[in-house]
Amino acid sequence: MQLVKTERDNLLRPLQTVSGIVERRHTLPILANLLITKTGADVSFLSTDLELQITTRADFGTGSDQVATTVAARKLLDILRAMPPGEVSLDLTDKKLTVRSGKSRFALQTLAADKFPTVNQATEFGASLSVPQKTFRQLLGMVHFAMAQQDIRYYLNGMLLVVDGDQLMAVATDGHRLAFSSMKIEGSFARQEVIIPRKTILELQRLLEDIDDSLVIDIAASQVKFTFGQVELVSKLVEGKFPDFQRVIPKSHKNTFLIGREELQRSLQRAAILTSDKFKGVRCLIEPGQLKIMSTNADQEEAQEELEIAYQGDSVDIGFNVTYLLDVLANLKIDMLQVSLGDASSSALITIPENDEFKYVVMPMRI
Repeated sequence: MQLVKTERDNLLRPLQTVSGIVERRHTLPILANLLITKTGADVSFLSTDLELQITTRADFGTGSDQVATTVAARKLLDILRAMPPGEVSLDLTDKKLTVRSGKSRFALQTLAADKFPTVNQATEFGASLSVPQKTFRQLLGMVHFAMAQQDIRYYLNGMLLVVDGDQLMAVATDGHRLAFSSMKIEGSFARQEVIIPRKTILELQRLLEDIDDSLVIDIAASQVKFTFGQVELVSKLVEGKFPDFQRVIPKSHKNTFLIGREELQRSLQRAAILTSDKFKGVRCLIEPGQLKIMSTNADQEEAQEELEIAYQGDSVDIGFNVTYLLDVLANLKIDMLQVSLGDASSSALITIPENDEFKYVVMPMRI
């Protein structure tokens, strides 16, 4: 029975969309597969790891019958990537999925579709909002790098999403730095806070495009759903209480200066060369009119960079993990940024001049 007949690239696109979350090794072997469901011309592709589920659709099914099967996601994807452009067909016969293109033929084992576990979707959502894909992708880009990776405080291994009135806020922290970004949305919503897992955020960044097409976000008590284009992404939420980020953001630092983002980034990149892998610290000496950036390593090697700044505040001698500074500079697409400091033991605040929608707090380190 023929399921699909189309150009190779038409089939590759939905497969690449859903295959990103498929793990090669899994306690349930069927989770290495993706679920293909054909109803007439409509074909849906679904993958899940039981925490996150992605579905996408296309209209290149053949025949009017309804059929479903599951097949190894990576194998099917690798086969199609290795094929030259041209027409491809998928046929299902005797529990084998056959991929044909030109004179190439591959027969893959399948597992029964009714054995494939899917995420139970919520029926009630507390908030449903629509934002442009491009804007939400930018919001994620401003904070994602501050998420923890494998912290024992599991609620830090994700991103806090807050809906409040006409504001949508994203916050991420690993305990050493915190990134906050916000955007205006249409409508007015009761305050709702959810923690979205790290894997979901990274997958959204991969799938969302820099276009003005709408992204619908539906937030339930233990689940969030993102719908855009032909894609539906459903994710479980992280349970737990996210730290009070408003308390972490400094409010009254009096030592403030503006600096060019690229200029600061290049100086920090050069100074970072002489830091060690274990100790990524750089020392920053801020004095009226200038900023000195210094680094040393165990071999007694030294780097020093001097930058001119319009600054008339106190002299501050403070150390930072250079990676935390470079992360934010790489993700901010602006010319100038504002740095606010207290003393050597206070966290620094990096913001965008005359813009309250972004804040980045970084803790100092002892050099």
